[in-house]
Amino acid sequence: MNEAAHPGTVAPNGLPMNEQPAWRRDFPIDWPRDHFVARRDFTRFLVLTSLPFALVQIALGAVNWLRRGRRKSAVKAIASLADLPIGGATTFYYPEKHDPCLLLRPDENTLVAFGQKCTHLGCAVTPDVDKNCLYCPCHKGYFAADSGRPMSGPPRRPLPRILLETRDGVVHAVGVEVNAT
Repeated sequence: MNEAAHPGTVAPNGLPMNEQPAWRRDFPIDWPRDHFVARRDFTRFLVLTSLPFALVQIALGAVNWLRRGRRKSAVKAIASLADLPIGGATTFYYPEKHDPCLLLRPDENTLVAFGQKCTHLGCAVTPDVDKNCLYCPCHKGYFAADSGRPMSGPPRRPLPRILLETRDGVVHAVGVEVNAT
């Protein structure tokens, strides 16, 4: 490369081009003319790339908020007491068809129900009768079977409790209590 052709080209060590190593002559970098990204351009790039992500998060939050607002606490028959043995469990969907729940009957007079989605990442929890708890196999989370509170593992929030009523030997779901303790 000829210094006369590019008078602004100066090597980083300041030596003339004919005294530079061969690799620098083969791949010259024009340091004074090198294009650096200005802070303003970098900030503009960050804002323009972050804006779509922020808008999607706001839209997801709005959809979730609207979905919660439309939920009605409808009464739904779940199971007959005669069909649910002591120490048994059954699954049902409440309040909508995409909300899986578990109904547990630990003893003759006790019925409890919880949402079946783990509060950590939404995996399905299953009853562990031997340990008297609900188990999430995804990350080994355990919830108390009587209260839905997390006992160990990554879950930090309790399972949503389903409010129950028994009428004429039939168990009905009547509402959802979120963050029950």
